[in-house]
Amino acid sequence: MTSIIQATLAKDLRLEWRSKDAINSMLFFALLVVVIFSFAFDPTAEESRRIAGGLIWVALLFAAVVALNQTWARELRNQALEAYRVSPAPANSLFLAKAFGNFVFVAVLELLMTPLFIVFYKLRAIGPAWQLIIVAVLGTWALVVNGTFFGAMSLRTRNREIMLPLLLFPISIPAVLAMVTATTNILTGESPAKFWIVLLAAYDLVFTTACLLLFETVLQAE
Repeated sequence: MTSIIQATLAKDLRLEWRSKDAINSMLFFALLVVVIFSFAFDPTAEESRRIAGGLIWVALLFAAVVALNQTWARELRNQALEAYRVSPAPANSLFLAKAFGNFVFVAVLELLMTPLFIVFYKLRAIGPAWQLIIVAVLGTWALVVNGTFFGAMSLRTRNREIMLPLLLFPISIPAVLAMVTATTNILTGESPAKFWIVLLAAYDLVFTTACLLLFETVLQAE
């Protein structure tokens, strides 16, 4: 199973390295959101810490949908997805490889966008800054694990680009709430973010388990 995950992940990363379709689209969209909001709010340092958590995760959420929509679209070419379906490889290995690949893409976007957020909004964490790394990891996984699952579910629908956000956004509301509140609490230092981090970890555990249990059914569906 591990070798299958590694092979599929390496294939997706190699394809993205050659085309750069997903990362370029995500970067352009996220950059556009950052610039527009920076002109719209013109925030002071204190105001920026209060609104930055929401802006960061909204930008990343909408930008991530671009990559999530392309995850399974690649497999429709040359009937690659049909080959996965009839192969004896575990379905969960394909799901995990796709989820890890999306995690890498979104993490790269976060690394590129973080300096821009700091510059545009003059951010400085009043609370424990190291907790932002935990929130980023847990929050990113919350987005990609559900996005990968619902991307597979909506793959054969007529308007899959529209269907994915319709499925993903409502079910991601608890995770987005935890991400935004935890990030804001860390930046402002007004209250501890431990509760929201634990909630986000529990969300990841529940939905990762559910996606792994249900993915084979989704993959084999006509």
